[in-house]
Amino acid sequence: MGLYLGLGIAGVVLLALALILDGVLEGLLDGVLDGVFDGWLSLPVMAGFVSMFGFSGAIVLGATGLGAGAAAAGVVAGIAAGWLTWRFSRALMHDQTADTPRGDDLVGTAGSVVTAIPADGYGEVLLRLAGQPVKFAAKAAAPVQRGAEVWVEAALSPTSVRVRPVER
Repeated sequence: MGLYLGLGIAGVVLLALALILDGVLEGLLDGVLDGVFDGWLSLPVMAGFVSMFGFSGAIVLGATGLGAGAAAAGVVAGIAAGWLTWRFSRALMHDQTADTPRGDDLVGTAGSVVTAIPADGYGEVLLRLAGQPVKFAAKAAAPVQRGAEVWVEAALSPTSVRVRPVER
């Protein structure tokens, strides 16, 4: 049983090292191992296999006393854990997210003035960026009063815009 528990603990330690030292081995060897440790030979997959093999083997050996049965159960559980780890890591690596909003996405957006915009300075407007309300510094050609509806003409910086009042 000590061997199986040792393998289980070694698998957990291998997983911790894989998380802490992610990419260090590949970096030290300057890309020689590119692609070798991907997929089924990745460290998280191997760690999942070794730890489940060890812990499952220890459980079966302790519960039944079967030596060969413990090894077989460990192999089956290890393959299942390795496969699940591989599938989970593939899903995380291929996760598709929406594009990051950019300042140019604000052009044409309607908003409202939060702090009055003077003719020669900045005020504040509340706009919706990616569905979330965001406050921006705003500049306008003419003074705009608080509460007025405005359209964004240009993005001056990541945090400021040029607006014009909406005329209805």
